[in-house]
Amino acid sequence: MAQSLFKQLQIDTQGPIDVLAPPWSLPVLARMPEVRRGIALPIGHGELGLGTRRRIGRSLRAEGYRQAIVLPRSAKAALVPWHANVPQRTGFRGEMRFGLINDIRPFDRSVLDQTVKRFVALGLKRNQPLPASLPTPKLLSDANEQRAVHDALGLQSDQPTIALLPGAEYGPAKCWPHAHFAALASALRDRGFQVCIVGGPADRPAGDSIVAASDGAATNLCGETTLAQAVDLLAGCEIAVTNDSGLMHMAAAVGTHVIALYGSTSPDFTPPLTTAADVLTLALDCSPCFKRECPLGHLNCLQQLTPQMVLARTLAATE
Repeated sequence: MAQSLFKQLQIDTQGPIDVLAPPWSLPVLARMPEVRRGIALPIGHGELGLGTRRRIGRSLRAEGYRQAIVLPRSAKAALVPWHANVPQRTGFRGEMRFGLINDIRPFDRSVLDQTVKRFVALGLKRNQPLPASLPTPKLLSDANEQRAVHDALGLQSDQPTIALLPGAEYGPAKCWPHAHFAALASALRDRGFQVCIVGGPADRPAGDSIVAASDGAATNLCGETTLAQAVDLLAGCEIAVTNDSGLMHMAAAVGTHVIALYGSTSPDFTPPLTTAADVLTLALDCSPCFKRECPLGHLNCLQQLTPQMVLARTLAATE
């Protein structure tokens, strides 16, 4: 979603953009033509890392950056540009970071009702309204890269491929049941589609469960790809059926048609940023709750989103 900000900055400033980000994300940044380079911030989620932030910030002083845009609202996120002596440090009002952020922007949830709007707003001049149409993410992937990764993973190049993305970092309340994914995989195989399951190493057990429950209707590729390979793998798929997750946004950004499944979260807040998408949500009275686990214990918001409903929408998207 941050690529929409990078695109807006390129429109407005035409200057080079460097991005400080976790090391795992650098292969994705490399597929964004707006980004000159990615700079690794080797600090784990939730880790303070004061010494590392100070060292990296001081190492960047010679770059002469004019502005740093700090997307997270935490104080620690603002430390690197402060140590780098960047003169304009832009960010929303957040955790006690006066001085660290010297271009403090007000945070109005009623206007900035989507994550992508919040990102783009920080790249605009103060009090400048959001553009009527936000730039949409687009990751680079060519046909040769797509064929190479499909061949390397043992997928048939002459068979239409549908990807299942069963993971979601936030928690199980965002995850469509494995049994539903398995039923969908079986139905798609019976209709002549090649089905693969895509995710990180942590999603491997979910993939194994889906393969077992579908009698081998899908190939489990979770943990089998680098992030760059996952970009090309998804770009070569016809459809991606996915939870609300980072991989959903990546699939949307490579131009794959996305069938996005929402339970505890809202498509109004983090929608797939593409016109090639079908969003499925039941909008029950208890959802979206934005909880990691279903507080009522039944997960009806996803349990009642049946494989038949998702299959119908998936087949319609292939026509």
